[in-house]
Amino acid sequence: MAPWLPTKKEKYGVALWNFSGTNEHHLPLQIGDTVHILQASEGWYRGYSLRNRATWGIFPVTLIHLKGAHVEQRGAEENIVPAEMPMVQEITTTLREWATIWKQLYVVGQKERYRQVRRMMCELMERRSQLLSGTLPKDELLELKKEVTSKIDYGNKILELDLVVRDENGNILDPDRTSVISLFQAHKQATSMISERIQEEMCSQHSELGCSAHLASPSHNLYLCVRNFVCNIGEEAQLFTALYDPGQQKMISENYLIRWASTGVPQDIELLNNLKAIFTDLGSKDLKRERLFLVCQIVRVGRMDLKETYTRKMSTGLRRPFGVSVAPDPSPPIPEDYKAFQGLMRTIATTLELLLEVVQENLVAAENDFLHTMIKKAVEGKEINHKGQGFWVSLKMLWGDLSQVRKDHPHLVDRSTVVVRKLGFPEIIMPGDIRNDIYLTLVQGEFDKGNKKTQKNVEVTVCVCDETGNMMQNVIFPGAGDKPSSEYRSVVYYQQRQQRWMETMKIAVPIEDVHRTHMRFTFRHRSSSDFDLLGLLKWRSKPNLLVGNLQKLMKVDGGEVIKVRRVLGSLALQSFSWASPLCPTGRTSHIPVFIVGLIADRKFHHFNAVLEAYIQQHFSATLAYKKLISVLTQYVDSASREESCESLLRTFKALEYIFKFIVRSRHLFAQ
Repeated sequence: MAPWLPTKKEKYGVALWNFSGTNEHHLPLQIGDTVHILQASEGWYRGYSLRNRATWGIFPVTLIHLKGAHVEQRGAEENIVPAEMPMVQEITTTLREWATIWKQLYVVGQKERYRQVRRMMCELMERRSQLLSGTLPKDELLELKKEVTSKIDYGNKILELDLVVRDENGNILDPDRTSVISLFQAHKQATSMISERIQEEMCSQHSELGCSAHLASPSHNLYLCVRNFVCNIGEEAQLFTALYDPGQQKMISENYLIRWASTGVPQDIELLNNLKAIFTDLGSKDLKRERLFLVCQIVRVGRMDLKETYTRKMSTGLRRPFGVSVAPDPSPPIPEDYKAFQGLMRTIATTLELLLEVVQENLVAAENDFLHTMIKKAVEGKEINHKGQGFWVSLKMLWGDLSQVRKDHPHLVDRSTVVVRKLGFPEIIMPGDIRNDIYLTLVQGEFDKGNKKTQKNVEVTVCVCDETGNMMQNVIFPGAGDKPSSEYRSVVYYQQRQQRWMETMKIAVPIEDVHRTHMRFTFRHRSSSDFDLLGLLKWRSKPNLLVGNLQKLMKVDGGEVIKVRRVLGSLALQSFSWASPLCPTGRTSHIPVFIVGLIADRKFHHFNAVLEAYIQQHFSATLAYKKLISVLTQYVDSASREESCESLLRTFKALEYIFKFIVRSRHLFAQ
């Protein structure tokens, strides 16, 4: 084991979860414990908890969230001072002390006092977040500090804890540096302020002013913070989150789009731990909805079938349905004064602000089910085995219009917070609220299989064109929080006659151009292997894609190439134009041998006449024989080294035509 070395920067941190330890050298820690780190070695720290400085031990590095601190007197008498402002430290200490009492109140069954302490703790956590945000101006910061000290003193009083004596600025007085008379005056003043606060609290408990103030607000907002998404997909994913009314069976808000990488983090790594959105424009009618769910539709991006292997040609870039995630009813039940959406949060809160902690949601993966059926399954918990997979979020109700919310909650709603609008105008249109958005929803379609034995895999492409037919650039928004695009590609369902997409996008066209635009819908069949083959047909217009498509071509089964006769014809009549970019050089040198072997196969003998005519009438590459002989030599050398002989065996099957190319090329060279 590596030696223990003194830490230089890693000095102070907080435990993220419980650590009981398995031997005598481990330091047992609980969530929230602060530690002084002294040494480090191969993924372990050595130090002590600030709750008990006498007990030293080791604990995992991954257990600790490091925080800033100032180090005093380095060495044997080293001491650390947290870099957080004193008020934040006091709130943290107070919350830990109150949490112990809060648990005891629950055990003894004092429900009213239990709810009261819970509410005060939520308020302190809210104020602590505001202090840590660093977004408040100086005057508002002073007011916030006074409010916090008032709440702490009031809570200590009703919980029969010691009274904290402060100066006029809210700072705790040091009894060693303050006279007795000053302490007495400060104590008297603090007692008077606490008495006034108790009277105010008693009045508020017997009135409905707080509730009516919230109800009087014309606008309500749901704040969403995505904590994590855990799902074993193996490919990139798109998460579309929206508010859904099961009674009307429709979404009532835009989608909040998160692009998730196959590595288990957001594709934009800067959004890690910063996935925030606010659903706005919710009115009084939305408060009265019977039920309202927060629904996340999960779309994976990649292969047609997850079972497709990487050893052969496979489909790529397809948007395929994976599942639906729906927030379940909270457990344990929320008290009556904390009612929230029914289903999601039991109807939107009508009294106090609601903070739902991390909620694990149920995942359903059933491609053939209609969206509403899948949501119903997720809510009822039928046929679900999430296996530890889920979508973790935090939710909070905020009141007022967006500008007011930004002012009241700058630590939550900042410039990085995505605004998700309601589909349509709010109940009360505020001055200056102008919207010229067009929302398009792909609902469903029915497609006949034609002369195919199975149903088609239909992909719908949507774009906006001007009056001349040219595609308008960057006018389609697949979801809030995502960049605009010029076209939208739908989810592809595998061999379904009736395809139900339920995909909504926003079209942002300037109001003066709307009458000159139209929408174009393109329907195409997506098989599991025609992506790169069809791309070869356009190799002259897109030569930069040629090398990549040719390399992928050799992974395709011969039967798949023959199915697409246009591709084969193009390869036979154009790709073998040795003066073209397909000339066998460099990374594409094996392609002509592969194509010749494919056409010369007995199963495809009807193409032999095409190949014979091409060799005699159109073939004109005088130096092709050198490259072909070089490729044949490579195959033979590989076989002599006991490497894979698959290429050599394929070449032997077409040896007749390969030598015809060599002889014809050498003959042309001699002329």
